[in-house]
Amino acid sequence: MRWQGRCADCGEWNCIVEEAVIEEGPHVRPSWQAESQAIPVTDTTLPPPPRISTGIAECDRVLGGGIVPGSLMLVGGDPGIGKSTLMLQVCHRVAERGGDVLYVSGEESFDQTRLRAGRLGALSDHLLLLTETGIEAIRNHLANHEYQLVVVDSIQSVYSSLLAAVPGSVSQVRDCANEFLRIAKGKPVPIFLVGHVTKDGAIAGPRLLEHLVDTVLYFEGEGKQALRILRAVKNRFGSTNEIGVFEMTDSGLLEVPNPSALFLNERPEGVSGSVVIPSIEGTRPLLVEVQALVSETHLATPRRTVTGVNPNRVSLLLAVLEKRAGLHFSDRDVFVNVAGGVKLEEPAADLAIALALVSSLMNVPVTPHIVAFGEVGLAGEIRAVDMARQRVAEASKFGFTKCILPKGSAADIEAGQGEILAVSRISQAIDVALER
Repeated sequence: MRWQGRCADCGEWNCIVEEAVIEEGPHVRPSWQAESQAIPVTDTTLPPPPRISTGIAECDRVLGGGIVPGSLMLVGGDPGIGKSTLMLQVCHRVAERGGDVLYVSGEESFDQTRLRAGRLGALSDHLLLLTETGIEAIRNHLANHEYQLVVVDSIQSVYSSLLAAVPGSVSQVRDCANEFLRIAKGKPVPIFLVGHVTKDGAIAGPRLLEHLVDTVLYFEGEGKQALRILRAVKNRFGSTNEIGVFEMTDSGLLEVPNPSALFLNERPEGVSGSVVIPSIEGTRPLLVEVQALVSETHLATPRRTVTGVNPNRVSLLLAVLEKRAGLHFSDRDVFVNVAGGVKLEEPAADLAIALALVSSLMNVPVTPHIVAFGEVGLAGEIRAVDMARQRVAEASKFGFTKCILPKGSAADIEAGQGEILAVSRISQAIDVALER
């Protein structure tokens, strides 16, 4: 053993982690299946087991319809965002239907967890609490009991006595997660692992942990705001585009069945730099407000501050507006924000962002009761996007009477959904939005 500060392969400093080598012996863990055999994929004698509903519609939506038995799921989020609250409520809903549920608490005592469960109204005879951090003790407990669901809060607190590393280290987290994977597949029982998030926004521990599990969920939101969003970034059993919207209250998390109304609740009217986009998250259309502020700069290099969308995408749109629409942003500070803490990743948000920038630059509000969506190309063209009919229908439901959309998407719109303003160029869209 010797000290090594710089990696000989990648050249980076302080990226080498010491791991203990476990020699083969009687403690080596056997396969989770006693006998492995190949089965034809067309075999219908073994139908897939039915999914387990969490009892929370927003959570079931993100999971793709419910919990798959034998799956290993990872839930991450900032400290205090509500991960434990969400997991306790899920455990209570599942336990209410009669199946035993185990909540393994490695960071709180039994009394602390019971107090929180009482505050959330999550008290049930079928919800069992286990305060344990040793993976061997947890494995032995699971071997002697049958549970419908298991939650481990958190994976960083669990350790294996076979390793000399401290709990939360790379080797401990990876080894314990592998053991929970073996338990989930062998019993089978679905297991939720709660994981902490680092300052960089990634789940603490090795990246291998995200590849190991079946589903990775992120619980997002601002700590000082009540809105919470559950998002799947990996899901072997469903879509990764779905989101679940919750509101944090004194009695726990409440579902928000109509998030569009929540996002537009405090939208100002008659103010420049505000445009509504009907975005698509999975199969759900959401009306989201995009805000832009363009002001004179007093710095040598103008500021570009972006929240909720890709900053590189905003830079691209600024270049297109300067080149194709003759507008100048090079001597202006630019701020772009998506209200409500939502993150827009689809290219359909391009047109709404561009119109918000132009509206703020000219200090002219967009036409009232109008929404806009479409992808903006480098040549200034407006490209078609999918699910145009659902977007327009959602906008019409909330009283928006006009919609600016790509000409290639106009054919999918049904009659009676308001005034459809089909455009093919960014300059044309600006004229329509600002009624020039």
